[in-house]
Amino acid sequence: MNTTEKFYLPVDGIFEMFNSLTSYHQSHITHLVLQSTGLTPALQHPKVSNISKTGMGIIKSVKGRWREQDKRAAAIRSSSSGNRQVSTDRAPKRSVDLQELGLTKPRNCHRVVVLGAPRVGKTNILQRFLGKEFEEHYQPTTEDFHRKLFHIGGEAYQVDLLDASSERDFPAKRRLSVLTGDIFLLVFSLDDKDSFSEVCELLNEIKTAKAKLLKLKNPARVPAVICGNKADLETRRVVSRSEVTEVLGEGVSFFETSAKDGSGLESMFGALASLGGLPDETSPSRHQIVSIPTYQSLCIGQQGSRGSRTRGLIGAPCAAVDPLARRPSFNSDLQLVLGSSTKHNKPEKCQIQ
Repeated sequence: MNTTEKFYLPVDGIFEMFNSLTSYHQSHITHLVLQSTGLTPALQHPKVSNISKTGMGIIKSVKGRWREQDKRAAAIRSSSSGNRQVSTDRAPKRSVDLQELGLTKPRNCHRVVVLGAPRVGKTNILQRFLGKEFEEHYQPTTEDFHRKLFHIGGEAYQVDLLDASSERDFPAKRRLSVLTGDIFLLVFSLDDKDSFSEVCELLNEIKTAKAKLLKLKNPARVPAVICGNKADLETRRVVSRSEVTEVLGEGVSFFETSAKDGSGLESMFGALASLGGLPDETSPSRHQIVSIPTYQSLCIGQQGSRGSRTRGLIGAPCAAVDPLARRPSFNSDLQLVLGSSTKHNKPEKCQIQ
């Protein structure tokens, strides 16, 4: 039994932890879905109810890591609030989910999963997509989920961005993130050959996971964009374009970018939009940023005190970044995986070994 398999064994304890973090208990569904997605080989032995000391250690480690990430994320939001533009609009009280509110169609909602080695520039690339500036100082990723809402051509679109960097040492959690992704952005640094090797491994992992989910005999074709970042450090480059093409093939969507000076980002964002069937206006330079209340007014046609401002935006592409967006619960992600698999298979046949 390899190391990864040992990690998956104490899954009942992990379920108990996850259920304690959510407001409801769905242990039967949770066990069924994780068994179907291959996250837990140990479920083949239902009589095993006791958790080993090693398993308890893993559970405490995961739980403590999540709590620490939440504390860091709250501290970052608090410290950065002074740098945000003050709006006269009333701040929203909760995260905005367009599909939940019935303001858009499911086909207009996409989750982009971002993966790659540490220190390759993933966070700064996402900051650019959100309309923010490049940050020179490096901080390990803690806020791993963002939501950007678009209003283009009279339709509403929702793009969720999941930076799964913090899941690098937690294979089971990362696999769940992979299974919930619609589009993938895999980032490496052009001055780091090991980071490129990691992207190649990640791409194969995604293809295999998606193939098992859909019960395909061969690796699935996945909507993925490969990004070679830090193109501004030309003198330190160790990965060439020809090497990327040789390893990944001619058909891969590959872009050399610099989150620092912005080069290549527009084309890369355009490729992501194309893979998701999103309008070109979702690229950062093609729309105007507005507040969440103004965006909501555009979607539901409210007027009132913001009427003149809203009328001026009608027809113009615009977007809003949801400041309260947080990753959906563990159970929600599991049900998302179950829903995507049952589009092709009956629930009882939705199995990944």
